[in-house]
Amino acid sequence: MNPVTESQNYKNLTSTTTVYTGTGGLLGIFVASTSGGTLKVNDGANTMVNTFTPVAATFYALPGRFNTSLVVTVTGTLDCTVFWN
Repeated sequence: MNPVTESQNYKNLTSTTTVYTGTGGLLGIFVASTSGGTLKVNDGANTMVNTFTPVAATFYALPGRFNTSLVVTVTGTLDCTVFWN
């Protein structure tokens, strides 16, 4: 198993997205802006990080491995960037 590193792929999103399909490592999520939005992170159908209300201009370190796919559920108004490898 490869370690999670700080050199990552990234994807900016504003709605629920399957960020990556396959095995990989999540570094974290930077929330650029939000007005009451929430985030949830799944490995396919399995919850990695349950629903939370993030604060704008904040990076959330969420190091962890996913096996099936990296799915980020966004509700409300939220703009974030997901970093993974």
